[in-house]
Amino acid sequence: MGIAYSIGKKTTRIISSAFNTALLIIILLLLSLAFYAIWDTGQVHHAAEAARYEKFKPTVENAGVTFDELKAINPEVLGWLTVYGTHIDYPVVQSKDSNLKYVNTDAFGNYSLSGAIFLDFKNSPDFSDFNSIIYGHHMEKQTMFGEIGFFTDKSYFDARKYGVLFYEGKEHGIEFFTFAHTDAYNNAVFRTNVIEEDDRQQYLELLYALSLNTHEDVQVTIEDRIVMLSTCSETTTNGRDILVGRLCDEVFHDPFYVKPAIPAYRTITSIDKLPDLWAQTPLWMKLVILAAPFLLLLLVIMTVRTVRKRKRPYSRLL
Repeated sequence: MGIAYSIGKKTTRIISSAFNTALLIIILLLLSLAFYAIWDTGQVHHAAEAARYEKFKPTVENAGVTFDELKAINPEVLGWLTVYGTHIDYPVVQSKDSNLKYVNTDAFGNYSLSGAIFLDFKNSPDFSDFNSIIYGHHMEKQTMFGEIGFFTDKSYFDARKYGVLFYEGKEHGIEFFTFAHTDAYNNAVFRTNVIEEDDRQQYLELLYALSLNTHEDVQVTIEDRIVMLSTCSETTTNGRDILVGRLCDEVFHDPFYVKPAIPAYRTITSIDKLPDLWAQTPLWMKLVILAAPFLLLLLVIMTVRTVRKRKRPYSRLL
């Protein structure tokens, strides 16, 4: 009876210990996955930051040399968009046959959940169409087109009236004249074949009808060329926010520009390549690396428990 009771008690203790250990392992693995999910979200936002492309931005000083380097990496890069007073400062790309490609492909041509800023594939790459539609993801942390929705606020809209669009080796000014809200399935808005004069006039009237904010002093006619920055809206399901401006030969002054205190240059070192190395690391290896500290902690805990058990008197184990 005593032996059977002792064996049963030991068996119960072993099962309990195994259960607790398994539970601890599961908790640690869940923590690892949670930390990985947080880290992965941060990487998505990092991939969307304009700073990744800063060194390729065409300027008067470098005569577009660095921009040509970016085009050599991805020949579908065709321009550069900047909206003064925001973090919108990105290269513009255009797929030859679909708007889906750059939904999850960055300007370097690599897979990325943040995608790229891209021109509608049906638009002319020289922005000669009456309306050119540029798309971008609405993202947090003021990346990609995440700030377009801010133009809902009248004071924000009034303070940010200008931008610049670089294409075909030259900068062109953008004078924003309206901020509109519509549905993603509004085919009357999201079309590029606005050709005839009457059609252009009706198109402008439609944009004004959908407008939430407007610069009354900006006179837009059917002879102008307009550029539309479109992104998802936070306020409505399947909603789209559209910031619309007219293209000008004049490049407007940036009222938000602050001259840097030191020369704006940087040296590319091996440190710059670290994010790319991590991006190329297989998922299973990332999980192992992230879980390693927790597994080490688990090993220490189990070792301490084993040592403490060995120090107990034999009578206490029965």
